[in-house]
Amino acid sequence: MGENNEILLSVKGLSTHFYTEQGKAKAVQQVGFSIKKGKTFALVGESGCGKSVTALSIMKLVPYPPGKIVSGEIIFRGKDLRSLSGKQMRQIRGDRIAMIFQEPMTSLNPVFTVGNQIIEVLKLHQKKTSAQARADAIEVLDKVGIADPAQRVDEYPHQMSGGMRQRVMIAMAVSCEPDLLIADEPTTALDVTIQAQILDLMDGLQKQNNMSIFLITHDLGVVAERADDVAVMYASGIVETADAKTLFAEPLHPYTQGLLKSLPSLGFKGQRLNTIAGSVANPLDFPKGCKFHPRCPLGITDRRCQSKEPELKEVSDGHFVACFKAAGYEE
Repeated sequence: MGENNEILLSVKGLSTHFYTEQGKAKAVQQVGFSIKKGKTFALVGESGCGKSVTALSIMKLVPYPPGKIVSGEIIFRGKDLRSLSGKQMRQIRGDRIAMIFQEPMTSLNPVFTVGNQIIEVLKLHQKKTSAQARADAIEVLDKVGIADPAQRVDEYPHQMSGGMRQRVMIAMAVSCEPDLLIADEPTTALDVTIQAQILDLMDGLQKQNNMSIFLITHDLGVVAERADDVAVMYASGIVETADAKTLFAEPLHPYTQGLLKSLPSLGFKGQRLNTIAGSVANPLDFPKGCKFHPRCPLGITDRRCQSKEPELKEVSDGHFVACFKAAGYEE
């Protein structure tokens, strides 16, 4: 298998449920995908479809109770992460797999300097002395484009702007040169110019270290520009997956088609944007059959769509879809 197609992470049949007073919420159901070494894999879908829970499941950070991984395999560099002890997982987390979250202020500790927080990571995983770790922290802050890093290393999170804090989060995540960086909506709270800088920064670090990126987003523009492979998630499951070029050129699932049609085009001049009718199904009470059928122009009148859930199947080379109506789909 060539370098380009070497699989770093393979998720198979992953299901994560939350046990609440209202009942069992099936947040993630039978999810499977692979992330190649040195490539960017994007998971897209509306808020509440299960994207972040998928990432937290990989990191084994789903809060228990109420959440629990009920089935599946998470194979990382040949090992199933589900079989590891808490201690073994802590050694991997932050070292071989790192994660950056949507809101850096919830992830950075307000009472410690940003340098202190990076130094702790380096001392824990790389067994560095305080002096070495401090020098490395300044170097990594410089690497992520923070001006005057020798001074900034002693500042607190509240002394920095949102874009700066996100850079600190990335610095912390990449300080140990992980094999996989999970980025959960890394630019949501930032303005457009800072967004582009942050994404360029991640691209640069990826090329330097041959790092894989698992990008969670609902921004299809970012996906078209940055991702090698894409999976589209709807109501706890993956409904379509392909390489990015194929997915944007030939979307097969009505939900993917709806997402792409809802993008504004350059010449739209005040016309109303297309929207997908209805709202995401409630994980406590999913509809029978295909979960998208109540919102789907094809499924709303089709008995089979209403009664049976389609499996994710390969319809052409590397292009998988879960839709009875998709071209090439055979039961």
